[in-house]
Amino acid sequence: MQREQTLKWLFLDLNSYFASVEQQENPALRGKPIAVVPADTPYTCAIAASAEAKAYGIKTGTMIKDAKRMCPGLICVPAHHDLYVRYHNRIIEEVVKYTPIHKIWSIDEFDSCLPPSKRSEEKVRELSARIKQGIWDNIGRSISCSIGVAPNSLLGKIASDMQKPDGLVILPADQLPGRLLELELTDLPGIGANMERRLHRAGITNMTQLWNIAPKHARKIWGGVQGERFWYRLHGYEVPHEETHKSMIGHSRVLDPAMRTPDMARQMARRLLGKAVTRLRKADLYAGVLSLGVTVQLPFEYGADYAQDSKSGASGASAPKLRWSGEIRINPANDPFTFLGQLDPLWDQMRAYFTHVHNMPNPRFKKVSTLLLALREKGEITGDLFDQPIPQKTIQSEKQQALSKALDALQTRYKSEVVTFGVPPKTLAGYVGTKIAFNRVPDETEFWT
Repeated sequence: MQREQTLKWLFLDLNSYFASVEQQENPALRGKPIAVVPADTPYTCAIAASAEAKAYGIKTGTMIKDAKRMCPGLICVPAHHDLYVRYHNRIIEEVVKYTPIHKIWSIDEFDSCLPPSKRSEEKVRELSARIKQGIWDNIGRSISCSIGVAPNSLLGKIASDMQKPDGLVILPADQLPGRLLELELTDLPGIGANMERRLHRAGITNMTQLWNIAPKHARKIWGGVQGERFWYRLHGYEVPHEETHKSMIGHSRVLDPAMRTPDMARQMARRLLGKAVTRLRKADLYAGVLSLGVTVQLPFEYGADYAQDSKSGASGASAPKLRWSGEIRINPANDPFTFLGQLDPLWDQMRAYFTHVHNMPNPRFKKVSTLLLALREKGEITGDLFDQPIPQKTIQSEKQQALSKALDALQTRYKSEVVTFGVPPKTLAGYVGTKIAFNRVPDETEFWT
């Protein structure tokens, strides 16, 4: 393994992305402290903060009641995940005019393996300026990015975080460790509070000490080969990233106050499951396990001290609610009819639990989630050695597959879900189930209603 000697990787990080998109869409928000929130309540957390809000110490995860105390003039804006995806796609289309994109890490982060002709510092600065100007001119003046350029993607990511907003930091191989020694341990991707404590127990409290350990020592501290791979990347080596495979597909939703009755919550569970199965089919995968999870509000008379997790028994005095989860195994499938049919017994099992164990025949549901697990490709599915095909079941399965394909075709043709299973619940956001996870950018079709 050899250390990369050129400026091979460009890493781009969109600054305060969700908040910047909101400011771009609404000129009245520009230059003002805003927090993007999932719900209109002081007891939720900010999922993004504008640069102006960050100046007050507000960041992702700050409780809104605390944020408003820190900044009385804070403006809370409901999240529009579909809008962020549309802007993401437009930004990708703009950036590829100047450099190929290698990997999209999240909705606001991606990297580029630079062509050999663009790896000098002069070319890197020229390229970065063109990307920034292209985004301003063709996407919007409220959208800015920080760019890091380095021998590998990890160092590019670290460099992009060093100067925000609208930064450009270059880390040449022959100047390492250089500016890395100015950082805190937790400034590095993958080193959070738990990892920092582990490093401290090993006698490593600053970047100089971390830089000077041996690769095998890093493996021991991390408890596996990932530590050694991290060491090599930190020192400028090109270490390929291992491919990951989907382990689950699912959706969850905190219910709007008007949707917390058992009937409305069941409709939402069915809708979330339908969304998940659509994603399963688009990925050409099959699932062998269906999981249902719910959170219900405790009646006032129970008191906060009664709140607990129904599976673990963990106390939760600050959150008066109960949780339940269950799953059912099936022959691998990817059509909605199979999974919706299996959701009913799970739902009945859950209702019986709250009725007989907690004397709550009509609980107030706060959150529902559905997950598809044990994913596999069609070629990986093997039948039971002694399982004899039943003609009626085979015919039924073929009909369900044909009908599922017809529904997919209708959705693609009309760019909306013209046929749904039951009455689709209406939400304040206008769509169901789709949220932006850290490492997954939803397809625009997931927001069709």
